[in-house]
Amino acid sequence: MRPRYLKLVEHVGLPPVALVRQTFETREAGDPASAVHDALAGAPCVSALKPGMSIALTVGSRGLADLPELVRAIVREVRERGAHPFIVPAMGSHGGATAEGQISVLAQLGVTERTAGCPIRSSMETVELGRLANGMEVRIDRLAFEADGIVLFNRIKPHSAFRAPNESGLVKMLSIGLGKRSGADNCHAWGFNHVGRFIVEMARMKLATCRVLFGIATIENAYHRLSRVVVLPTERMIERERELLTEAMRNMPRLPLGPLDQPLASGPLDVLVVDAVGKEFSGSGMDPNITGRPSTTAISGGPSVSRIVVLDVTDKSEGNATGVARADVVTERLAGKFSRDAVYTNSLTSCVLGAAALPMVMPDDRTAIQAAVKTCESHTPDSLGLIRIPNTLNLEYLYASEALLPALRDRPGVEILTDPQPMRFGGDGALVDQWPGAGIGMPEA
Repeated sequence: MRPRYLKLVEHVGLPPVALVRQTFETREAGDPASAVHDALAGAPCVSALKPGMSIALTVGSRGLADLPELVRAIVREVRERGAHPFIVPAMGSHGGATAEGQISVLAQLGVTERTAGCPIRSSMETVELGRLANGMEVRIDRLAFEADGIVLFNRIKPHSAFRAPNESGLVKMLSIGLGKRSGADNCHAWGFNHVGRFIVEMARMKLATCRVLFGIATIENAYHRLSRVVVLPTERMIERERELLTEAMRNMPRLPLGPLDQPLASGPLDVLVVDAVGKEFSGSGMDPNITGRPSTTAISGGPSVSRIVVLDVTDKSEGNATGVARADVVTERLAGKFSRDAVYTNSLTSCVLGAAALPMVMPDDRTAIQAAVKTCESHTPDSLGLIRIPNTLNLEYLYASEALLPALRDRPGVEILTDPQPMRFGGDGALVDQWPGAGIGMPEA
């Protein structure tokens, strides 16, 4: 039986949309292996690697561009200096907080012993190094602690749940990633307004008491491609990472709204349609730096969107639709994939229970978008501002409603590729308009 509430949206008209391409200023690192080689060759601190040393290499962040190639290149460079590297999964409590689960997460990221060229040693056992002034335990992975040296490796980028001088990067990986479950639980228990301070305090203690030799950081550009590789010595690692975070923020993609000289989009938008959320796009499923819809009070900024629609969750996320709580409408397709086990585990670990909710569920793409258009409180329905994106990581291509096109035509770096056309839906109510190119991580048909 057709739900009665669908009568309230079935005659809601949808605005015509045009395909738009954004061009961002970028820096390309080129071949990942060459970028790693050049960065290490020019860094005096790499001389800390000595023949015969056992070296724990941290790997663990999702969505990192060229991850398998970068890991393989780092392993090769360490071996060429006579040391013996092994990978330590550094991902807090991810992978179900089990050693086997964290190896499985690495495999999903394309990192295995075969692809990396070295052993992976996974354990949830930790060593206590001391306590912070508030009594919080500071712990580190036992295997990394017992190695002759630790090489930190991670991408530096803005976090999706808090603002601080140090966000996602080497410092957070050292404090929370290598802290395993205790590192994640201890930091998150105080709330995200305090995470930025605690990761620095924990990192300082670990840098002072553990054999961290240096860090290797990557910066990505707005197209989610490797921009450059930077080697950071332990001295001033925390401060140097802060400078690189500013660069990473400038490199972020954004919606074409608001002043160009600001890193985040700003201003009003009636409806944002997001084809898919996924952990490979953001730890929050959909990045609030893009949508302006954070799950915590520790982050702000971005556009003011009246209604957000999410159509699906990626297959790689395995039902972990964390982030859709910040949407207003989702589809039955997404709701059918929603894994309470995955989402609730994520929310209980982060202590952000609001991220575990499921918004209004509509039968299909058409009715979900119609519900958003009907309720967006636009006072000018004939000039409704709507943008559709594949996800919050890939923003080169987007669809924009006809009302937005005059401003986009005058905006530098924006090219309108097609005339406005009605949105096309199949017999099942699903959007059939495809995205140009490949590799944007959409769910399988």
